[in-house]
Amino acid sequence: MSIRRRALWFHSLCLIGIALLLAGCGSNGDSVAVSDGASGAAGKALSWNKAPELSIDLDKHYEAVVTTSKGRFTIALDAKNTPVTVNNFVFLAEEGFYNGLSFHSIIESFMIQTGDPKGNGTGNAGYRIPDELDAEARYEEGAVAMFNTGSPNTGSSQFFICTGPEASNLDRQPNYTIFGKVTEGMDVVRAIAKTPSKDGKPLEQVLIETVTIQQS
Repeated sequence: MSIRRRALWFHSLCLIGIALLLAGCGSNGDSVAVSDGASGAAGKALSWNKAPELSIDLDKHYEAVVTTSKGRFTIALDAKNTPVTVNNFVFLAEEGFYNGLSFHSIIESFMIQTGDPKGNGTGNAGYRIPDELDAEARYEEGAVAMFNTGSPNTGSSQFFICTGPEASNLDRQPNYTIFGKVTEGMDVVRAIAKTPSKDGKPLEQVLIETVTIQQS
């Protein structure tokens, strides 16, 4: 990504800093809460010192039903092509990590972004995961992608959903793992995207209430 395009991307994402506070990623997958004691819904941890080990069944189909303060939508997760990213998302969802988090960046012509426990674009789950990029990826409306800092292999918990034509600018050089697609409730996603905002920062709060993982 060129300096100009990267600068435009980060400005569009509400001046998200290039440094998420990311800890190292372990290989044995034990998910242990870090000592800062951060916790979310029902006292569940919001930070771990190691990424989860691969535990999803790659022969199954996974969907995430996301209930928000503006309605519900469903994401079909691409476990076959992005197993690490989907496994990470499923782990966080089942731990209740996303419950109560806000859409902290909203640009109707571009995307809506969430997954930050700090709510300001600098938070994460305490570890990083590798990219799973596809040169043929298309950041079209409804595509769900893992956010990273702009450097390779720095994804964690934040993700965005493409909502407008500006997202297609990312097609030229895919840098963000597309791990799913909204298959139901795109009207809800559009409603979230229409939330009044200033410089990408929403002027009213839109929350994730629950993320429920379904498999078949």
